Amino acid sequence: MKKLAVAAPILALALGSSACATKKFVKGRVGEVNDKVETLSRAVEENQERTRNNEGKIAQVDQAAQTANRNAQAAGQRAEAAQASADKVNARADAIEAASKRLVYEVVLSEDEGNFKFGQAKLPKDAETKLDQIIDQLKANPNGGYIEIEGHTDNVGPKTVNYKVGLDRAEAVKRYLYEQHQIPLHKINVISYGEDKPIAPNKTRAGRAQNRRVVVKVLV
Repeated sequence: MKKLAVAAPILALALGSSACATKKFVKGRVGEVNDKVETLSRAVEENQERTRNNEGKIAQVDQAAQTANRNAQAAGQRAEAAQASADKVNARADAIEAASKRLVYEVVLSEDEGNFKFGQAKLPKDAETKLDQIIDQLKANPNGGYIEIEGHTDNVGPKTVNYKVGLDRAEAVKRYLYEQHQIPLHKINVISYGEDKPIAPNKTRAGRAQNRRVVVKVLV
């Protein structure tokens, strides 16, 4: 009986110790879980804060892009307005210049009249004869002292090439007037219109021949 009496307290002590250990273990696990939950909560809050910051930065970038786009549109409108103003000024200048000069007479040197050939700038004999007639009229009319020479082509070939061909033809006429008739160079103006000012349709051979021409104008 004494043995049983001694064993009972020992058993109770053992059970009590086991129960305390279990509670401590549970508390420990709960504490770990709470720490993890708290850590995850902080991570979520940090992610949310970063998301809000990024959204704010994106909004700022969008606003800056919209502002830049509006500025670009405004600059484009100002450039167009400036170009329109420049065109008006140039048009007025051309009108004033045209009004200040009076056409006395003009001579057209074109291929359909046996003059300039396709793609060539060499001055034919027939053209020289017509230029001689211009000089005769110029001497007969001392008021006409300014000569304007226009070079023209058809629309066959690149536009840049046609511009150069027109200029070469006009320069050939200018050179003839200077070398053969001693017309002062400062009284001769040369310009090339290339294919931009046709006088006949370029769809036909005859029309293209008319457009390949040099126009010599005597102005006062």
